[in-house]
Amino acid sequence: MTTESFDTVILGSGQGGKLLAWHLGHSGKKVAVVERRWVGGSCPAVACLPSKNEVWSARVAYLVREAARFGTCTGAVKTDMQQVQRRKRDMVQREMALHLEAYKASGVELIMGEGRFVAMKTLEVTLNDGGTRLLDGHDIVIDVGSHAAVPDIPGLQAARALTHIEALELDYLPAHLIVLGGGYVGIEMAQAFGRFGSRVTIIEPSRQPMSREDPDVASGILDILKAEGIEVILDAQPVHVHGLSGDTIRVGVRTLTGEQVIEGSDLLVAVGRVPNTSDIGLDRTGVERDARGFIRVNPRLETTADGVWAIGECAGSPQFTHAAVDDFRIVRDNMAGGRRRTDDRLIPYVMFTDPPLARIGLSESEAKNRGIAVRVATLAMRNVLRTEATEETQGFMKVLVDAGTDRILGFTMIGSEAGEVMAAVQTAMLAELSYTKLRDAVIAHLTFAEGLGPLLARIPSRNT
Repeated sequence: MTTESFDTVILGSGQGGKLLAWHLGHSGKKVAVVERRWVGGSCPAVACLPSKNEVWSARVAYLVREAARFGTCTGAVKTDMQQVQRRKRDMVQREMALHLEAYKASGVELIMGEGRFVAMKTLEVTLNDGGTRLLDGHDIVIDVGSHAAVPDIPGLQAARALTHIEALELDYLPAHLIVLGGGYVGIEMAQAFGRFGSRVTIIEPSRQPMSREDPDVASGILDILKAEGIEVILDAQPVHVHGLSGDTIRVGVRTLTGEQVIEGSDLLVAVGRVPNTSDIGLDRTGVERDARGFIRVNPRLETTADGVWAIGECAGSPQFTHAAVDDFRIVRDNMAGGRRRTDDRLIPYVMFTDPPLARIGLSESEAKNRGIAVRVATLAMRNVLRTEATEETQGFMKVLVDAGTDRILGFTMIGSEAGEVMAAVQTAMLAELSYTKLRDAVIAHLTFAEGLGPLLARIPSRNT
């Protein structure tokens, strides 16, 4: 078999990989991207965009049901899940068309097939439409992403449980959806299906949902879920599963008060992610992985093999598309001789519940664990004047300021437009502004960001 040579071969077409490919292609490089399934990776096909599309449809259903409170009278409301799916699939098709146009415009060759390393910089690709190709590159970039973890619980494999991929393809409304996992994905999906009309139960082994967040943040999200009728069982360890998702499913859990069985119609597993690195021939490359299977990279995103880079979730980057976009910028600049790093960046977090949760920088728990002295202030969203007009009073803002300086170290918000408000704080943090600059800024009335003024006015002075 003849080996085809490229300047760069990218395994996987996720957000970072495709942006790098298009950039290199427009720069005159000969580039090949190997993708086994989804053009553009999971984000536009089965993850970020599709999930937020359905979350928005669920929000519309919720607002229609609540319309009478605002003076709009409606009749009976029900969800047409087939129309929800049509709307989402139309969006996915638009995204795929845009991606194919971008490949064509950049001159990058998109090869649909399963790629495995047969040597350090050589990939054998089993093509989806038959045949094989052998590719080598001066630079290799690994961008294979991750997949949903399925824990080793007796009966779970046989139950054919849903992951987020299958859940986003449901064209019927589950009578009772059981969700294993109280993290970002599980909670977003739980609220969405609850608003569509399903009964929903979340099973979380930890003492709180979103175990990495501060207790007051987790409690705030828990209050929102319970207010919408979603049952959340904490400190519950699943011990066995019986039945078939889509028919009848029974999950046995061990709790502090003993064992109980939760019976439902459908089961969604959302307990974390596993990198897609176990079957791509890394043993032939010199590319090392850590104990969890993530590719070992330095802050420049170089692997342990010369000329081989890794991007995105498979390299242990935060599991957000915006982190992968920054990975692209780092590799792009470093390939050109730059000195960009991952260990000096400020990554924002957003969970797209309604209201959403947003965080940037340190949480209060992280500051305590690192021994960083901070001054903390909080402001309930009901004290933000915008909520008088919208009645979106759930949640709060919280800010951390360094105890010895006036620099903002962290910000968390549960509230409407939390991600947009957080971006203003992120900008101030990147500029290393004193919190007093943001406190005293003239922010437009009547906005949610206006709450930053009274929030920051609550920061204790340095001598208290």
